[in-house]
Amino acid sequence: MTNHIVLFEPLMPANTGNIARTTAGTDAVLHLIEPLGFELDDKHVKRAGLDYWDYVQLVRHDSLPDFLATLKAEDHLYLVSKFANMDYTQPDYGEKNGDHYFLFGKETTGLPEVFMRQNPEKAIRIPQDDTHIRSLNLSNTVAIVLYEALRQQNFQSLDTIHTYEQDKLK
Repeated sequence: MTNHIVLFEPLMPANTGNIARTTAGTDAVLHLIEPLGFELDDKHVKRAGLDYWDYVQLVRHDSLPDFLATLKAEDHLYLVSKFANMDYTQPDYGEKNGDHYFLFGKETTGLPEVFMRQNPEKAIRIPQDDTHIRSLNLSNTVAIVLYEALRQQNFQSLDTIHTYEQDKLK
């Protein structure tokens, strides 16, 4: 079982760089669906991802249909949107059969409305006060959802205890 973070047409290089760093630190795979609003060699992407890019498992897709064609029947797809009815903590991410894919929309417009209407049972959201903000920051949202999945998976293969002595040994 692997966790996959999928960004639909991301626009902001710093968000993608931060997300890349998060995926590197959690052994998640990062998927980018074209077109991107920046080049991957953009200094903002590189700066946000720091020197962790060598550890990012990156997959690029030409379009949303191209990405969807890569999913297997046993995989689990979640559409992360503020327009969903299901809370992000409700699904069972501990399901061992298949991988878990978390699809996040473009920073300005989210996921395509037609696609969302066709798949409401796959949509999850993070509760927020919509009267004060339009949406949460994309990189923060990715971290919240991914770490909930990892928590339910008992932080598979991640270091859950880190001591000062371990740093001194490096």
